Amino acid sequence: MDSTAITAAHWVYLLGVGVIVLTMIFRANVVVPSILATFCVALAWSHSPVTALGSIFTASFVAAKELFNIFLVIALMTALLNALKELRSDIRMVEPFRAVMKNGHTAYFILAGITYFISLFFWPTPAVPLVSAVLLPAAIAAGLPPLAGAVAIAIAGQGMALSSDYVIGVAPGISAKAAGAAVSAAVVADRALVLSLIVGGIALTLGYLSLRRQIRPASNALLVAWQAQSSGSETARLEDAGTFDKAELARGTDGRGPLLSDAQVEGELSAVSQRRIGWSKLFAVLTPVAFLAVIFTMIAPKLMPSLPPLRGGEAATLVGGMAALLMILASLAAEGPRRMLDVSADHITSGFVFAFKAMGSVLPIAGFFFIGAGETAGPILNIAQGTTPPHLLFELIQAAEHLIPQSHLFVAFGILIVGMITGIDGSGFAGLPLTGSLSGALAPAAGMDAATLAAIGQMGAVWTGGGTLVAWSSLIAVAGFARVPVLSAVRALLVPVVSGLLVATVCAVFLWS
Repeated sequence: MDSTAITAAHWVYLLGVGVIVLTMIFRANVVVPSILATFCVALAWSHSPVTALGSIFTASFVAAKELFNIFLVIALMTALLNALKELRSDIRMVEPFRAVMKNGHTAYFILAGITYFISLFFWPTPAVPLVSAVLLPAAIAAGLPPLAGAVAIAIAGQGMALSSDYVIGVAPGISAKAAGAAVSAAVVADRALVLSLIVGGIALTLGYLSLRRQIRPASNALLVAWQAQSSGSETARLEDAGTFDKAELARGTDGRGPLLSDAQVEGELSAVSQRRIGWSKLFAVLTPVAFLAVIFTMIAPKLMPSLPPLRGGEAATLVGGMAALLMILASLAAEGPRRMLDVSADHITSGFVFAFKAMGSVLPIAGFFFIGAGETAGPILNIAQGTTPPHLLFELIQAAEHLIPQSHLFVAFGILIVGMITGIDGSGFAGLPLTGSLSGALAPAAGMDAATLAAIGQMGAVWTGGGTLVAWSSLIAVAGFARVPVLSAVRALLVPVVSGLLVATVCAVFLWS
């Protein structure tokens, strides 16, 4: 078969992409359409029902092999967080910042900064309950409106930290894999970090300017009034409307329950036995210092070219290895040598359970888009070694190259819009296989760098679906903990976030085109 000709398989693949995007627009789960589309593409290519049926399994299996390092890092980081909770070190890491919240203005930026820092290492999922329980009550007593607190937490966590995902590397890893073997996850991560800071800086500034007039003088009466409120019915209603229940995942990683008062926080810290108090303080300092050292190791070759750069997935291995070591040490401190072996194993098991709950549905979705890439299509379509596999998406783009405007801005904004559309379903990561695949295919035709386009698409998908622009995403959890209507949070975030995305896309074109 001539791999350069447009065949029925190409058209079926294009139809599958359209169906998946349409399904996302209607906020329905895209796992089943992805599986059916994989079957149809394999059938159209091979004309063999046996091969098509097997492709359903092999597509997810190939995706799992390509992305398993991502699952492993998530599992180990979650295991570490669970071990730190046993010592209450997670509370100690943020509790000192309560003292510097003198007024609502400083509280807004402190909330954002701490949320961003924690979310870089543990994702926003556990960061939201932790920040909301320990810092948000103090911020509200300092005069910060609950809505402003929700805006700061959402922009810094679900937006800035998750869209770059610089430390854990899930998002850039998926984007780079989908874009092709020539695209480095490290380059995508670097560019996504820059773009996330641009979007976040603009969004935080505009959010503050729009809400600063609502800031009140510090008063404990503000906290009492806030604690008497409830947004539970609104949260429950919108949870039913979503398909990717990230709010439930957020609550599932929180071992204490939300919204601790000052007295409750003190009780949590004093509940640790006298023997553990010293270890609790040690790991509250050791954990961030250790990961800052990992970050320095990651960026040092960029600052000092004489140092050897990290190769391939070495950054992820450093993060995962550090998480595993700290988890073992924290378990040893919390439980002693006898129980440490069993407890550490339990933490890792819980970590894998969470990893597959959070990311498992991505595998069949990624499997469908991997069938359109030549590097991964061979094993999915059961093509014999030595035979050239099809590059379905690239060949479709190549056939339509004369229709694509030779404008970098046009292509960049096209990828951004596609990313935002895929995020409408409320899952920021589900659309990354599509934006990555499109970036790898469009880049040669547009004369742009695929890593740049992948980073732009990642911004659109994660900022939209990760929890800042749609009410059925994990923004539900932020609004629930802040006790504000989630639609009010969406309205407050819309203009700041979209403005930031537009500016960041223009900056990406001029910086890296």
